[in-house]
Amino acid sequence: MQKWFNVGKIVNTHGIKGEARVISKTDFAEERYKPGNKLYLFMPDTKGDPIELTVKSHRTHKSFDLLTFEGYENINGIEKMKGGILKISEDQLGNLEEDEFYYHEIIGCTVETLDGEEVGKIKEILSPGANDVWVIKAKGGKDILIPYIADVVKEVNVEDKLVKINAIEGLLS
Repeated sequence: MQKWFNVGKIVNTHGIKGEARVISKTDFAEERYKPGNKLYLFMPDTKGDPIELTVKSHRTHKSFDLLTFEGYENINGIEKMKGGILKISEDQLGNLEEDEFYYHEIIGCTVETLDGEEVGKIKEILSPGANDVWVIKAKGGKDILIPYIADVVKEVNVEDKLVKINAIEGLLS
């Protein structure tokens, strides 16, 4: 059975020339939205097959990605896509470098300090700027934010869903 991965949500139109305003949910926006790439549109409340779309253009505007699709030249076609989720199939994931991971591989991992003390589970990944920030739901219930940098994240084992961190001073307090 085909597995699908969410890369963005169409939240609105932009202008009248068929641009879709997308809130991106991917860690590889430049790669996913490259002209010529295929994306699959899943509409809420529709049981049918996803609509295959071919990216025609991509640019960023404020905090949004703006996409146009081949065969959709004006606002009318995009209007019907509002609320739709853009996904890619598992075989479109491609290979990553040694220290790169997909969000879905990291979310749900248990986090431990280097001396084996359990911190909590990763529940979300934020991409505010230079490096990602991993949000850990701590055992005590509060959220702990850790930067994905070499000084902190020492080992990531996606098979065992385990991340080892160096709890540098002030990180867990």
